[in-house]
Amino acid sequence: MASRRISGRAHLWRNAGTVVSALLFYYFVPVGFDFPGYWPLRVVTVLAFTAGVAGLAWLAYRRIGQFLIASRDTGHRVDGLLFLVSLVVVFFALFYYVLELRDPGQFTEMRTRTDALYYTVATLGTVGFGDIHAAGQAARIGTTVQMAFDLVFIGTLVTVMSTGLTRRLDAADVTPPR
Repeated sequence: MASRRISGRAHLWRNAGTVVSALLFYYFVPVGFDFPGYWPLRVVTVLAFTAGVAGLAWLAYRRIGQFLIASRDTGHRVDGLLFLVSLVVVFFALFYYVLELRDPGQFTEMRTRTDALYYTVATLGTVGFGDIHAAGQAARIGTTVQMAFDLVFIGTLVTVMSTGLTRRLDAADVTPPR
């Protein structure tokens, strides 16, 4: 099967689908199986969670297939890395949220899922505003693991991008004048 290039718009829609599916999964995963509110809200919660899981599963299947077909295509590789980081952000945010629910005091000022997502993205972006920070040992261990992942991810992204650029330059046979 031959590799085919996809448009920037297709990349945008795939990545938007990834983010929407990850957020549906994250905000509607029933933590502790204590569904909020009355039964219609419970049905919406289960449906939104199921849509998030189904979307992530379908996107994972598609991304793996695309990577196997076009493993040298930089666009597919970057899309795969963005898919991976979306999953990891959701995983760490859920971990932090559940950790704080089960053992209050592990973080300062973390009360909601949005707080946990904010903390995870701030850590990924290496900005760490300081308003929420790890206070307990379990939270510090989890944050350290996330920081290690973030460093590996950023290094991999730089490698993929520079390899793609090098391949394009080699394909164009750009030689400097003498």
